[in-house]
Amino acid sequence: MSGLVVCAALGVEARAVARGGLRVVRTGMGPAKARAAAAGLPEHDALAVAGCGGALDERLRPGDLFVATEVRGPSGTVPCRTAEALAGLLERTTGATVHRGPLVTVDHIVSGAERARLAAGGAMVADMESAELAAAAGDRPFAVVRAIVDTPGRPLVSPATLTGGTAALRRLRTVGPALREWAAAAGPRRLLLAGPRSFCAGVERAIEIVERALDLHGPPVYVRKQIVHNTHVVDDLARRGAVFVDELDEVPPGSVTVFSAHGVAPAVRDEAGRRGLRVIDATCPLVSKVHAEARRFAASGHLVALIGHAGHEEVEGTLGEAPSSTVLVETPDDVASLPAGRPVAYLTQTTLAADEAGEVAAAITGRFPDAVGPHTDDICYATTNRQRAVAGVARDSDLVLVVGSANSSNSRRLVEVAESRGTPAVLVDGPADVPLGRLRGARVVGLTAGASAPPAVLDAVVDVLRGLGPVEIKEHTVTVETTEFTLPKEVRTQ
Repeated sequence: MSGLVVCAALGVEARAVARGGLRVVRTGMGPAKARAAAAGLPEHDALAVAGCGGALDERLRPGDLFVATEVRGPSGTVPCRTAEALAGLLERTTGATVHRGPLVTVDHIVSGAERARLAAGGAMVADMESAELAAAAGDRPFAVVRAIVDTPGRPLVSPATLTGGTAALRRLRTVGPALREWAAAAGPRRLLLAGPRSFCAGVERAIEIVERALDLHGPPVYVRKQIVHNTHVVDDLARRGAVFVDELDEVPPGSVTVFSAHGVAPAVRDEAGRRGLRVIDATCPLVSKVHAEARRFAASGHLVALIGHAGHEEVEGTLGEAPSSTVLVETPDDVASLPAGRPVAYLTQTTLAADEAGEVAAAITGRFPDAVGPHTDDICYATTNRQRAVAGVARDSDLVLVVGSANSSNSRRLVEVAESRGTPAVLVDGPADVPLGRLRGARVVGLTAGASAPPAVLDAVVDVLRGLGPVEIKEHTVTVETTEFTLPKEVRTQ
């Protein structure tokens, strides 16, 4: 991609946008003038439309920014694939309230009943130029950024217009750096998809448990902690009637309550019994295995060294199985403080990086040569498989993107594994977090998703990359997962 050209309808808009050092073409106002201007635009530059716009949705306010996810016009609808990434960047760099949604292009200023009719169709903002320019963009990167002047409650022809216009122009002056960064990220690239990626069997099981509980009992269904560590999963289930709580004292007595995939300590189960809660246990069977090992080792007189991270829900649950016999060990240095005088066993949080856990385990067996570990590896198969896969793509990538939420241990470990191979890596919760600045010059991008990240979110990240230029996709699969876990009897329909 050779550069960026920004189109603005009016001189005052063009001057505001140009303050960011951008090359701005003044198109004139209305579809006919936009169509004429489009015929003279460079053919290979990234193309952006920037200027003022009128809000159709009452949630928008004068001075807010709006990024179009699609442009609707007389000739059809043009998707804006990079909208979420650009909107996220504008939020981080301008401090503005940034909305996203459909934009509709009309040939006149709308008001009153027509504004309400367009809003009823789902459009959030109206303008008079973007559809013609979107049609001219072809396959090149295309974006629309509008600063809101008028709203349904503050129409264009009103005393508030001057205030709204001033706020919009002031905001337009701030969008230049983000648009430059967006355009610099454009270009062809190769995408290496690590496989396996995204949901594992334990996560799928946990989500299905909540969904079935909602179907069987109706909302609300209470869930202690996040069912899995992913904001998109939690938000989706919350919209459907799940209520997420930190502790059981927030749950009304007798309510249907789901324990998360990370497991709980026996004390939590006891409290649920005292409160008469109708419990459905979504603990991952692999976590339950670690709990059983902790009880077995403690019963045989061992000091149990649990390799894991303080504060993680899985760790708290495992520590609670035998609290007087279990000690958390986070680093090799922590091994020196383990008390001597009794046999030692060690267990591992299931979502750790294998290398990290191996270093601590080696320190334990170095100090306690007779120390025993689990019969089978505690780190779950899905964690290991995703780490092997991301290590494979990292070797050939300029940058690795890991889809997952910040509180997801297994996702953060994937970032660490990629970086340990010498490749920069970034954790992205969704398309709004795609690091446009880091994509400049990154012609080979590795992509994976943590075991708690939905496939649809990874697909949305791929769509952003496609919106920046031609993408060649190559799969790098280290194994095919076939593991399935049965559902608890409380939610089985047969």
